[in-house]
Amino acid sequence: MSETTQSRAVTAPPRETEAPAEDPAVRNRKNNLMLVVMLGAVFMALLDSTIVNVATPTIRTDLGTTGSALQLIVSGYTIAYATLLVTGARLGARNGFRAMFLFGLITFTAASLACGLAPGSATLIGARVVQGVGAAMMMPQIYSLIQLRFEGAARARALSLYAAVIGLGVVIGQVVGGLLVSADLFGTGWRPVFLINVPVGVVLVIAGLRLLPEGRPAKPKGLDIPGLLTLTAALLLLVVPLVMGHEQDWPLWMKISLAASVPMLVVFTLVERAVARRGGAPLVPGRVLKTPGLVSGASANFFAMAGYAGFLFAFSQHMQSGLGESATRTGLTFAPLAIGVATGSLTWQKVPERLHRPMIATACVVSAAGYLAIGFDMRSGGHGGLALPALQLAVGIGMGYITSPLLTVALAQVKPADAADASGVMTTAAQIAQVLGVAAYGSVYLGSADGQGADSSAHAIFVTALLVTAGALVSSLAALRLPRKQQA
Repeated sequence: MSETTQSRAVTAPPRETEAPAEDPAVRNRKNNLMLVVMLGAVFMALLDSTIVNVATPTIRTDLGTTGSALQLIVSGYTIAYATLLVTGARLGARNGFRAMFLFGLITFTAASLACGLAPGSATLIGARVVQGVGAAMMMPQIYSLIQLRFEGAARARALSLYAAVIGLGVVIGQVVGGLLVSADLFGTGWRPVFLINVPVGVVLVIAGLRLLPEGRPAKPKGLDIPGLLTLTAALLLLVVPLVMGHEQDWPLWMKISLAASVPMLVVFTLVERAVARRGGAPLVPGRVLKTPGLVSGASANFFAMAGYAGFLFAFSQHMQSGLGESATRTGLTFAPLAIGVATGSLTWQKVPERLHRPMIATACVVSAAGYLAIGFDMRSGGHGGLALPALQLAVGIGMGYITSPLLTVALAQVKPADAADASGVMTTAAQIAQVLGVAAYGSVYLGSADGQGADSSAHAIFVTALLVTAGALVSSLAALRLPRKQQA
């Protein structure tokens, strides 16, 4: 897709009149500095979605946590983040993008401090949830501020950098987490993986106060409290049993909870329809879902991100708990994955537009092949040897050619007035996918690794890799349903 086409696909809805025209050079300089601040916040928020993966074995030893508590430490952040994203966007529209960005950033930074100082697993889980709330208030404003301040080719470039940082933040979290845990700064063990956010967050808040403009749509949409409550209930009914079921030996209440998640999703759908009939603004507008390519794109992204997040969690456990590797070695193992994601995210636009649809489907297959090969490579209980970096690179390149272009292709035929809601659907689906991926695939790994030692862990990662591969192939099939024509 050309930059012009991209910018039309994500045109902002009508907004209030802006301040008098600035000198173009001054405006560009301010915009670039503002983009650095916002991308720094994006990177920090996405970093924290995975940085804890490498730290979980150390956290488990230090705090005496259970396996289910570890998954909640990982997933608690993403659950809050995923369920509140659209609400965060609505609050930004009502109260100002700048104000909500800074509120979210301050909340996130304070919660990071609480995580780093947490005396036990319960406190850490609670602080992680608050971190997710802060990220959900902060992240949607970035998309809106880019639309408010950037136009044409500059907007397309800003959104491309935004997508690239999202992809990189998830992977680099693994690498940075490993280095920080192994460094054991001042004997603090795992705590720097959270405390590092505090000075960075303070600097970003100070810079944001100086650089971020005010702005909001002329007609902000209302909040959808019934939709938010029913969606959160459905997610909790589904995720909590998946996270805790194996360790608690699946008591009856968990089975009931899991079964109840399906009718609760139906209730959520009915609530959304009722909100729309009353003239309200549902979390997931029905007309947006009818846009060609949106559901297919969200589905492809869902299965890709679920497998990605779940495999990162399981593989981190395998490397440290199964193979006895250090946090540093584990973190650096993911460096080729980060390089691959960066390569794919920054080069996919060079592929002709007519090939974007098959490109995404092919990238899903490449990732699937990489997961499967890693599973076989680990099956013997070895350390992967020279093949592992190449396989990690292949998975990373595949993910880079999936996540960034999917957002563009899926939003290409969205009407300008629905661009923010459609982007919210895509982003929320990806975040929920990460929650379910860690819960489901993490449970598969932990359930299959009941024995002790490398052999048991190798078998578990092999089983997990098979299921992740199947999910990646489903993602490929969904990508093939994307519309051939990207411009409405």
